[in-house]
Amino acid sequence: MGRALVLYYSWSNGNTERVARELADACDADLERIETAVPYSEDYDRTVDQGKREVEAGFEPELQPLGHDPADYDVIAVGTPTWWYTMAPAVRTLLRSREWNGKVVVPFSTCAGWEGTALDDMAGLAEGARVAEPLTVTFGSDGGDSMVTDPRKVADWAGRVADLV
Repeated sequence: MGRALVLYYSWSNGNTERVARELADACDADLERIETAVPYSEDYDRTVDQGKREVEAGFEPELQPLGHDPADYDVIAVGTPTWWYTMAPAVRTLLRSREWNGKVVVPFSTCAGWEGTALDDMAGLAEGARVAEPLTVTFGSDGGDSMVTDPRKVADWAGRVADLV
């Protein structure tokens, strides 16, 4: 049996964190939030504007050091909210700054109905990894925490990921 790590970036209402916690519980995995070295504003509109500029520019913010080294794990799940139809810039930084050869990477995203290409973009940056069980979890388009995706689908997915460990 291998070791599993769930890494996630979550900014506003914690939807990505919610999915990450459920997955970590199902897999008996270590869990860690990805943090930028310079935090985003707590003001939603300012962060949306900054996030759009960063995504469009391909910007990769500096991250705070991780407490867990992905090199020590066999299965690494990486979660992101969808920002402008792709992954959050912090997740882009993480994926481009690590070695993924021989790892199983499980990308997951949360969105408010517009998933875009986040999962494909994440898979493309996990060079050398076997990408498995990607999933997008949709929440209400009002920006709240009401899950639209059937919770049973999320639980089934978490079980399949646990089988990889």
